[in-house]
Amino acid sequence: MGLFLSRNLACKFIYPFLFSKKVSKDLFPKQLENMISLVSPRTGRDLQRYEKGCRQVVGCIPYRYKNNGTQDKELEVLVISAQKGHAMQFPKGGWESDESMEQAALRETIEEAGVVGSVESKLGRWYYKSKRQPIMHEGYMFPLLVKKELDNWPEMNTRKRRWMTVAEAKEMCPYVWMNEALDELVKRQTQVPSKKYGDMSRL
Repeated sequence: MGLFLSRNLACKFIYPFLFSKKVSKDLFPKQLENMISLVSPRTGRDLQRYEKGCRQVVGCIPYRYKNNGTQDKELEVLVISAQKGHAMQFPKGGWESDESMEQAALRETIEEAGVVGSVESKLGRWYYKSKRQPIMHEGYMFPLLVKKELDNWPEMNTRKRRWMTVAEAKEMCPYVWMNEALDELVKRQTQVPSKKYGDMSRL
């Protein structure tokens, strides 16, 4: 039986510190990473949020830019294996009543994918049917610009993670709503330069 830290301890001290955006790639204590790897992932539905009968789910699309040797940097996204089966997906899980939507998205990403970064503005809301229960889920996805990949994380023994191009991720992920969220992320990234130039034009 492994040693685990209380999830309450993690949610009161560790996750709020990470969410405060004080963590950088170059300043991430090894002791903190070791503590994160011992956090017991949340289980049960006691604190689960529901809206009009729909279970509320939140997640992130972790991303980074890969330098391909040119001025353009290629967008890569991190996918993880499902706990059952061979499907690849983005980290997500239930939004609970003792956390904000963004905090829940970051927590799920740390627990399932073992990465830390900046949670950006929401990509959208989607509805999809549960695979195991006769209920609908209300899903929200956020972009997460990865600052740090952890060597150890809570679900490292049950999930694999892999960086992919956008095209590869869309081919590997079987969930329509997640692929639509990925499309929204790509659209947002391509709009960034034009927004910057727009700001300059007003000077």
